[in-house]
Amino acid sequence: MNQHWKNFLLNQDAHFEGDTLITFPTALYSGSDNTIYPIAHLAILKIDGNDAAKLLQGQVTCNINDITETQSSPGALCTPKGRAITTFLLTKTNDAFLMVLPRELLETVKKRLQMYILRSAVTLTDCSEQLCLIGLLQANNPDNKLFSTSQQDSLSITIDNAPNRQLIITEVDQAITLWSDRVTHQGFIPAPSEQWRYLDILAGLPWLTSETSEEFIPQMLNLDQLGGISYNKGCYTGQEIVARTHYLGKAKRVLCLAECDTHLIPPPNSAIVNTDLSNTEQTSTKILLAMRSPITSENEKASVKMLIVLQLAENNNYNLVLADDNQSHVTLLTHPL
Repeated sequence: MNQHWKNFLLNQDAHFEGDTLITFPTALYSGSDNTIYPIAHLAILKIDGNDAAKLLQGQVTCNINDITETQSSPGALCTPKGRAITTFLLTKTNDAFLMVLPRELLETVKKRLQMYILRSAVTLTDCSEQLCLIGLLQANNPDNKLFSTSQQDSLSITIDNAPNRQLIITEVDQAITLWSDRVTHQGFIPAPSEQWRYLDILAGLPWLTSETSEEFIPQMLNLDQLGGISYNKGCYTGQEIVARTHYLGKAKRVLCLAECDTHLIPPPNSAIVNTDLSNTEQTSTKILLAMRSPITSENEKASVKMLIVLQLAENNNYNLVLADDNQSHVTLLTHPL
C-alpha cells in the first residue's frame, strides 16, 4: 500500500492490523446507508503493450474483445488442466488492461503470464504503489448493468446491484480527494475492509486464496453465470477442460451461499460433509471463503456466512455439517437448482 495513502487513512482514525485488515471506530459506521471502504486485500496488475490483448486472449476465460472502457468482466486464469489459478476482475483504460485480483496471488499470476510473453510487446506492472482501491456502498440504486464501468473522475466498476456497490480504482491523490469529499460533504461513513469482503461473499463473487488456487474449474465457481467464461473466443490455456465441461455436461460441483453457527471461522478449502452421500463423496464439498460480518448489531444473529463449492447430490438432499469436532450444521442459502 502506498505510504501516503496509508498515512491519510491513519489520520481518518483507521487502524491497521497487518497489511490488509483496516478497521475504524465502531461508532462511526453503525447504522449508515452510505459507506466507504479502503480495500487492501486486492491488488492491481497492469498489462499493457501492443500485444497485451493478444496475450490475455490466449490465457484467460473471458473474451478480451468484450472488455471496453465502459464494460469490465470477471474471469479466471487457468492451468492446462482447467483449474483456476486466480479469479479476477478485468477492466480497460486507454491502451492498458487492469486486472484486480487477490493480493496474495499477484506474484504467482505475474510469473505465470510472464512465461507466455516471450518476445511479445507486453509489460506487467504491479500497481500497488500507484493506484488505490476504494469500495462504495450507496443507498440509491441506479440499476447499472453488472460490471459496467465509468471513467469520468476515477475508474468505477459496478460489482453489485443489491445493494448498489462500486469498486473504485484511482491514483493516490484522487483517492484522498474522493474519500474526503464523500465523507465530509456526502455523508459516507468509513467502514472496515473486512465488511467489503463479507459483502462480496453475499454477492457470490468467487475470490480465491492461496489455499483454493488450482482447486476448482471455473464453472464450479459460477464464473459462467457471472459472464466470465466465453465459449466462442477460441483457444486459451485450460480451454479444453472448461469447454468439455460445458458441452458434455454440467459441473458436478457448484458455488452456493451458506451459513453456519460456529464459534471458529473455518479456513478456505475446509471440508463440509454431506451425510446423505456415499463415503467417497461426503467430503467433496469445500469452503471457498467464510466470514462473520464485522458490522453486527446486538439484535443481529452473528452466524458465519460462507461460499461453498457444493458436491451435487443426485437425490437433491443436502444434510451438511462442518468436517470438524463439533460438526456444526451448515444451511444452504442459495440452492443449486
